[in-house]
Amino acid sequence: MPSFTTRPEIRGTFGVTASTHWIASAVGFGILEKGGNAFDAAVATALTLQVVEPHLNGPAGDMPAIFHSVKTGKTEVLCAQGVAPAAATIDHYKSLGLDLIPGSGLLATVVPGAFDGWMLMLRDHGTMTLAEVMEPAIGYARDGHPVLPRVANTIKGLAQYFETEWPSSFAVWCPNGKAPEPNENFKNPDLAATFQRLVDEAYGPTREDQIDSARKAWSEGFVADAIADYLETAEVMDVSGSKHSGILSRDDMAEWEATYEEPLSIDYHGYTVCKTGPWGQGPVLLQTLQILKHFDLAAMDPNGTEFVHTVIEAMKLAYADREAYYGDPDHTEIPMDALLSEDYAAERAKLITDTASTEQRPGRLPGYEAWADAAIRRAATDFDVNKGADAGEPTMAHLTERRGDTVHLDVIDRWGNIVSSTPSGGWLQSSPVIPGLGFPLNSRAQMFWLDDGLPSSLAPKRRPRTTLTPSLALKDGQPALSFGTPGGDQQDQWQLVWFLRFVHHGLDLQEGMDAPLFHTMHFQGSFYPREAKPGEMMIEPNIGEGTIEGLKARGHVVTVAAPWTVGRLSAAMRDPDGTLRAAATPRLMQAYAVGR
Repeated sequence: MPSFTTRPEIRGTFGVTASTHWIASAVGFGILEKGGNAFDAAVATALTLQVVEPHLNGPAGDMPAIFHSVKTGKTEVLCAQGVAPAAATIDHYKSLGLDLIPGSGLLATVVPGAFDGWMLMLRDHGTMTLAEVMEPAIGYARDGHPVLPRVANTIKGLAQYFETEWPSSFAVWCPNGKAPEPNENFKNPDLAATFQRLVDEAYGPTREDQIDSARKAWSEGFVADAIADYLETAEVMDVSGSKHSGILSRDDMAEWEATYEEPLSIDYHGYTVCKTGPWGQGPVLLQTLQILKHFDLAAMDPNGTEFVHTVIEAMKLAYADREAYYGDPDHTEIPMDALLSEDYAAERAKLITDTASTEQRPGRLPGYEAWADAAIRRAATDFDVNKGADAGEPTMAHLTERRGDTVHLDVIDRWGNIVSSTPSGGWLQSSPVIPGLGFPLNSRAQMFWLDDGLPSSLAPKRRPRTTLTPSLALKDGQPALSFGTPGGDQQDQWQLVWFLRFVHHGLDLQEGMDAPLFHTMHFQGSFYPREAKPGEMMIEPNIGEGTIEGLKARGHVVTVAAPWTVGRLSAAMRDPDGTLRAAATPRLMQAYAVGR
């Protein structure tokens, strides 16, 4: 493959940050310059992303992180994925005449998780005070930032809807009664005041005590009060075409907090790849890698038909299992050991032929056959629901700016601490702004099914099975690589393609991001309206006409995307000699890596 890239791979020894917005990457690196570690930098980066990319994430969203701490010597997962409210029963939603949980509005809300997750990371692994790491985000919310054209266009497209249906959102996103122009200096004084009050209410004799008091102000104090007071009387329009009230309560917020857990992992050609549990889609990447061990990918042209076809077909099989078997392991016994086993992957690999599959083919694990059958039935179902543009499906430019998406960040400091995180939810287009707080709630409950007996069925206090999936890999047992991307169901697909080319074809971090990407839409979508598109895939045109025609000849239904519109990857790496590297995609002209 050609070595030309749109920008250099960043190299240094002091530290590196990469994220989906240049301001946030610079903020994170500034924290490193001030003596903070990777955890301090990650928190400051993330809070800034909530300000400058409000169409992609917010304080009331959700966040998984995978990190390695030099101090503890451990690689861990931080789960800041909020759970369904106590009143979130299937019967309640069915009584409203719903077959799917709407992709926007108040019914789609689970407990907000992102803020508490970042505070937990800062308390346990950071070194700086809450005021120090929140200062940049407060400043950009108070004093303004050049609003991204995509943010401005998103607001403009929804301005009339906001004014009519969500007036609290209209007040925040359309100051002076109109949407901001692209690159206009945009301010969110309510959000600045909320962040500042959290800092002001952070009291106690130690840094840790102060952070915990801010967490209490969020979950039991003024933030929880403002949310509960609003929900007590609010009834708002959502994508179903009807008005609904929310069911999140003060108790739901007070009783939940972010947690740590062990990652799932597999070994692949010298790397140990770590992902979240099956409450995220992370194990999909691990399953796909296990399947692909049975193919000589290094001998394939990484832009050729055989490579693309093989990877697409392996992903179809892994994603079919995601739909059948993944869910919150705290509520349902998930057969992850079987799904990640070498023997199971070998049997799955035998299903890949030279022809594109158009069937949904989850594996049939003994004792779990009913889940597989249900997944096949769902994928063939037309849910006959409103499919409006504000449904909230994370996408990229080849679809619509009115739908939500996600952000990603990677940080490595000079000591070798590593953070990979993919925050999302709380999009400006997903739910009305809570009056006085300057941010909306999330819409993550749309990922539950309103059918009993499934690992991803709606149930009180259950985590939705999300698409959020950061990655961290060890090389020869040493923590080495952090990577990820926004993109909903495509996250583990784009990461996989990038990682395979990195491992098998020698592309450096930036070369892999600039190379043409692809993904399949064959399986059940995770977001309202939950469509499946058998045999369909999308690919960037610079892969080459020969490859595209070759894929069509094998039976793939190929959509050629607009140039430079697939994938928003970033990554960071630590070499054995201490050299640090980072890279970020040029797509959408927002993401940047910073380092020295």
